Amino acid sequence: MGIHYDYKSTKSAKLMEKQAKREKKLAEKKAKRLAKEGFKKKDEKLLDASKPITLDFLTNPDKE
Repeated sequence: MGIHYDYKSTKSAKLMEKQAKREKKLAEKKAKRLAKEGFKKKDEKLLDASKPITLDFLTNPDKE
């Protein structure tokens, strides 16, 4: 009976540890993904909504 008593008494603590470990792992993955995307987003140019998109802009966006 000691094994079952021990299992029930520590079950919630073990589940909380597993959840904390899972959340930490997901946070690390998210931080790594955001770090990768951060480099790409800095290079991208945002379009101005007030200016019309011309054929020249589409064919040569670096001109300006």
